[in-house]
Order: sequence, then structure tokens, then C-alpha cells
Amino acid sequence: MGAGGVAARPAGQIGGMGKEDKRDEISVGDKVAWKSHGSEATGTVEQKITKRTERAGRVVDASPEEPQYLVKSDKSGRKAVHKPSALTKRS
Repeated sequence: MGAGGVAARPAGQIGGMGKEDKRDEISVGDKVAWKSHGSEATGTVEQKITKRTERAGRVVDASPEEPQYLVKSDKSGRKAVHKPSALTKRS
């Protein structure tokens, strides 16, 4: 536990409960990484999704309170949608 009884989140990890620091928010154009089939994939955020819609071949149940992000893989060029808790910002 960190100061004030709040659990510390690993550096760069996005998501979790409670308010997040503004610098941790994911934005369009950010470089991010995520786990994919046992290894780490990297890519760029192309869109913040804040309503139920279809993207990357599936229905995305997003909302303003629980957004999801469309990311494009650096390796394959394919697009996928991820929850913020699955993404880690890269510099």
C-alpha cells in the first residue's frame, strides 16, 4: 500500500479503480503496449471509444465512464480494441 492506504499501480500501468492521474490517461497518438499470446505487442492509439459500437470486427461495449481504445499494431498493422487496464503507455 502506498501513502493514504492507496495501492500503488505499477509504473505506466493504465486503468484500475478510482481517479487516475491526468498524465496516465491514454490519448490518441500515444504509443502503448499490451500482452498478446504470451508476448508483448506495441502500437499506437487511433481512437478513444466512448459508446457502444462495432470496431475491429466486434461489438465494443464502451461508455464515457468506461472507454476502450482502438490501437494499431506496430508489427502487423492490424487493429484491435482494448480496455485501458490492458494497456501500458510507452515513451
